[in-house]
Amino acid sequence: MTEIIVFDPPQCCASGVCGPSVDPKLSRLAGDLAWLRQSGVSVTRYNLAQQPGAFVENTAIQAILEKNGEDALPVFLVDGEVKSQGVYPDREQLAQWTGLAVECGKGVSPGNDCCG
Repeated sequence: MTEIIVFDPPQCCASGVCGPSVDPKLSRLAGDLAWLRQSGVSVTRYNLAQQPGAFVENTAIQAILEKNGEDALPVFLVDGEVKSQGVYPDREQLAQWTGLAVECGKGVSPGNDCCG
């Protein structure tokens, strides 16, 4: 089973989808991570403000933070390998990392070749 671990920057709640003005990227990511879970991918998400121990315990994350600071967050690990840092990936990237197929019209970004 593929495992994705997300190390988020400090946010008010675990998903970042809270408060009066929700960032659309975080809302989309919440849906994408739910899709991954439903597809059998193990997904764990850590928030620096709420779970700082997870950041300290992971040597790869600790090294990234020491080198680049919080600007490197979010960091996405796939089966222990750093796949992305500093940006939230889209569903196509998540699918590629996990070997899943994305159905056209279901969370696929406009302009994707499959929808052409």
